[in-house]
Amino acid sequence: MPKRIDIAAARALLLTRDDLRHRGYTERDIERLVREGVIHRVRNGRYISADDRAGLWNEGRHLVDVVATHLNSNAPGPVFWGPSAAVIHGLPLYRLAPQHVHTAIIGARHGRTCAGVVWHNVGVDASDIVEVEGIRCTSLDRTVLDLGRSTSAEVALSAADAALRSEAVSGHAQDADAASAWVGRMSDRAERSHGRGIRRARRIIDLADGRAQLPGESVSRLQLARLGFARPLLQVHVVGPSGEDYWLDFGFRRARCFGEFDGTGKYFDEALRDGRTAEEVVMAEKRREDAVRGVTGWRTARWGSSHILSTDDFGRTLAAYGIRPPG
Repeated sequence: MPKRIDIAAARALLLTRDDLRHRGYTERDIERLVREGVIHRVRNGRYISADDRAGLWNEGRHLVDVVATHLNSNAPGPVFWGPSAAVIHGLPLYRLAPQHVHTAIIGARHGRTCAGVVWHNVGVDASDIVEVEGIRCTSLDRTVLDLGRSTSAEVALSAADAALRSEAVSGHAQDADAASAWVGRMSDRAERSHGRGIRRARRIIDLADGRAQLPGESVSRLQLARLGFARPLLQVHVVGPSGEDYWLDFGFRRARCFGEFDGTGKYFDEALRDGRTAEEVVMAEKRREDAVRGVTGWRTARWGSSHILSTDDFGRTLAAYGIRPPG
């Protein structure tokens, strides 16, 4: 199952030619292993085991590319931009697998692509350059704005939700004042910005909500907006029959139905299962759903990643549960 990694883990996965030689491989062996797909050449002189790479989500693979690019650069290194800055900040990239590393031009260079790195002539103020574990990139706010301008609404909203969550959400509850301050600050930035994609970025900021705990929840909310739903109830708190605290992703009052995005991670990701088997997670979900229905009288609709790929398909999925937009 793909796993999440941070910058330190990405560094640890990277192997140099010296590392491989110390393991007993000759130069000829290294080239053969690359040809046979046993190891993957990330950047000149930097490699990763093909098995390790296959076990990463897209964000992890791209983070490895970014870290390798940084390690191969002269100090202080490039300023990573857009999707490449996003993975440094730990933001999700919903169904996006960047083919190049993205950097912002600082100085007199012209936009170009070279050795898998795209240099963007975007202009970044010094105040918007930060350093994360020794790697320079655009600030979190600037990165969210750039993603809003340059990527799909699905990618941009998932990242914006995650950024807002890091600032305004504790557990399942969002601090309304902190969220309002974030939206105000980001809206001010967007209003001062001009050019391609800025209107789309402004819409993303308006729609952002930190209570989305997974990109699939963010995209579900985006599709709900496209279907004509007003903002649904989010992270609805239900107290179970024995005082248990349950939180439901969505609430639809008119249909008297809760909505739950079921990502596969909760069943197959060991970190999310918290030591339980997939079967135990399924049974716990069933007991939870029975308890919620018993207390509230509301049904629970469940959907997964395949249902939110298309607005029309998601609409049909919801309609099967009696959940329809007003009007």
